[in-house]
Amino acid sequence: MHQTTDAEKNDPKNDDTVWAFPQPDYYSNTTDSTEFIPKHNGACRVADARFTDDVERHTETRAWEIHSNDDLPDNVDWRNMNGVNYLSWNKNQHIPQYCGSCWSEGSTSAIADRFNIMNDLTTPSPVGLNAQVMINCNAGGSCNGGNPAGVYEFAHTTGLQHSSCMSYIARNLNHEGACEDMDKCRDCNFPPHLWDSMQDESLCYAVEDTKYYIGDYYSLKGESAMMAELYANGPISCGIHVTDAFEDYSSGIYSEEANFYLLNHEISVVGYGLDTDSNTPYWIGRNSWGSYWGEYGFFKIIRDDTKDLGITKNCVAGTPTYTKPDSSVGMRTVEF
Repeated sequence: MHQTTDAEKNDPKNDDTVWAFPQPDYYSNTTDSTEFIPKHNGACRVADARFTDDVERHTETRAWEIHSNDDLPDNVDWRNMNGVNYLSWNKNQHIPQYCGSCWSEGSTSAIADRFNIMNDLTTPSPVGLNAQVMINCNAGGSCNGGNPAGVYEFAHTTGLQHSSCMSYIARNLNHEGACEDMDKCRDCNFPPHLWDSMQDESLCYAVEDTKYYIGDYYSLKGESAMMAELYANGPISCGIHVTDAFEDYSSGIYSEEANFYLLNHEISVVGYGLDTDSNTPYWIGRNSWGSYWGEYGFFKIIRDDTKDLGITKNCVAGTPTYTKPDSSVGMRTVEF
């Protein structure tokens, strides 16, 4: 068997955009890997997503305080609300290489979908929001995993960027220090060049673009609160306990019984429904493993907290706005 030599490893023709997992991480405050629940190469989400100091923003009455279960329809699916699909496109966190960015993918998908709902799809194309910028700016974590609540806080204070601002490269920031304007939205000039030279301002430069903010941001859990929130406001991002069997999901209503769940992955919940043939209630989830996984990247899982991989245990959501919010209003500490 051939053994790779040092000369081969250091050949300048090698593709230096592909790194082993875990990737080098220049941020000293990235969530420590011990907080993640192991799964294969490592989980991509903290077991308990919380906002900093358990402080949330509440300026409006929450949906579950307004709507009881009796008010809600049997089916809510934001892929088909009266014939209209409000969702942004599906993503794949694992290309062009493995990256534990589920915390960024699930949350930016849910937020983008809420902008599409708010806009009523009046933009020239549906809004998509940039997961790579969240990695660049350590807005909750890196390719080694993270906290989805951090995305909502970053969206509140700084604003998110459109997907066209930065290509997804599944790689951590390649320079020390905080992310710069060029790490959030950029354009580049000819000639083609390696990623490691893209901080060269003669080749690439920062671009100003629309900011997508979150006003209120808050946590929720439990079937009733989730259903009300989905009905009233749109998709939410939730943790789930990925197992080997779940990875092999292809179609139908998934169910896996367990005594307890350890959340290790972030997904977006885009609706719920009731299968009338079997009288089985279910959640509709969107994964970030490509459209070739599951049902075109989506899955259904039973609405039964003993068989649902913990999907109701730890969710976060927020209200979209194009206006930078006032962080001095509505902030309150939440007890868990």
